Amino acid sequence: MALSLILGEAKLTAEHMETTAEVSLDKVADGYAITAVRLTLKAKVPGANQTKFEELAAKAKAGCPVSKLLNAKITLDATLVN
Repeated sequence: MALSLILGEAKLTAEHMETTAEVSLDKVADGYAITAVRLTLKAKVPGANQTKFEELAAKAKAGCPVSKLLNAKITLDATLVN
């Protein structure tokens, strides 16, 4: 949702976005914890190039309230598709 907002602010509209998440759940001293989340995003955004798309996706990731909530390493691989 954050990325849709940021794309709109840049006068871009995604035709399609697909995100998958791989979550690492590890044993820690007092039980289990989510220690890492790897997000893979593939999107079709007419008018965007890969560099601009990565910039906007990184901005959305940085401002995401869910990312801020998790005490985990979160990575994002963002790819623009045709």
